[in-house]
Amino acid sequence: MLQGKMKEEYRSRVYTDRPDYADFDSPAKFTAIQSIIAKRLKEHPNAICSYSGGSDSDIMIDIIERTRKAFNLPAVKYVFFNTGLEMKATRDHVKRISEKYGVEIQECRPKINIVQASRKYGIPFVSKIMSGGLSDWQKKGIPLSIADEYDQAENKAVKRQELRERYPKCESVINFLCCCNAAGEPRPNIQLVINSSKYMRDFIGEYPPDFEISAKCCDYCKKQVAHNIQKNYEMIITGERRDEGGMRSVPRKDNTALCFTETASGQFRLRPLYYVSDKDKAWYKERYGIRYSDAYEVYGLTRTGCCGCPISYKAVDDLEKIKPFEPNVVKAAWNIFGKSYTYRKKYNEYKKGRMEKEKQRTNDAIPGQMSIKDFML
Repeated sequence: MLQGKMKEEYRSRVYTDRPDYADFDSPAKFTAIQSIIAKRLKEHPNAICSYSGGSDSDIMIDIIERTRKAFNLPAVKYVFFNTGLEMKATRDHVKRISEKYGVEIQECRPKINIVQASRKYGIPFVSKIMSGGLSDWQKKGIPLSIADEYDQAENKAVKRQELRERYPKCESVINFLCCCNAAGEPRPNIQLVINSSKYMRDFIGEYPPDFEISAKCCDYCKKQVAHNIQKNYEMIITGERRDEGGMRSVPRKDNTALCFTETASGQFRLRPLYYVSDKDKAWYKERYGIRYSDAYEVYGLTRTGCCGCPISYKAVDDLEKIKPFEPNVVKAAWNIFGKSYTYRKKYNEYKKGRMEKEKQRTNDAIPGQMSIKDFML
């Protein structure tokens, strides 16, 4: 036996529940994915697939249509959700893909478009989780000082209960600001708390936002529209990949580590690309001659989605790439999300400054560490 006991490393179900094919090389992995698609379409032929016009969707629709033809499977319903702020490159690509595979891709538009939703509810900032937390904080009006109270409390469980009584119906906001759970236990390293973005609590204290923050535009422009059309189908197919990170890589009730799950509503959800890596995508693109939209091939984007969405850290840089080709959509994005772009730039500068100061303090505290001052006369 080994001397001592090795420290156990915690790994989420994204890793512990991985199927064998997740570690296959690209050719074998896509063969396995075809088998999965064939099996699930035979079991659940009443299926609907969300097609975004992005690179993941291009790989997904190609492998679905190849599988359908190989196994003589029934047609899949394809839908494209137009938020009202889409690049022409994306709209044109959706039409081209429809013609390429001889399938109908139905365009669905929201009742409340992205301009209306943003004006009514607010605009995203940093991430969906951060937007939701900051939105609740703005609405509830809870002072940031409760976080200092919690941090300084010797008995954090008692302090957490006191805060609950002082601010009823504010459970999630208290947890968000104090970086804890409902029992008062510190949870500083999870995605659901404010300091999951470094120094964010200090930043908004020093520089409060002068605009309403919310990710409701996503709910109204995509989620609700998707729910309304998907509810009549037995199986929902989406192109989520674990390698995208964020909430798509976190197991949830209907988004476990598996690519096929049953939802709470009794529907089934198939994510055929869940374990497909960027390297796998590149192999498939070359092997089958896939051409992405001009947003990738001409503009030089590496990822598309809601055009100009501030949740992307590259939003402003991407808009600069789009601008020579589609100046009007760039102008529209700045009109809708401009305050979030500017605020994020300020936050990035604040974070960089704080990190540099901390690094300098650490260097100054190291005994024997030479400083530039040692070389000055």
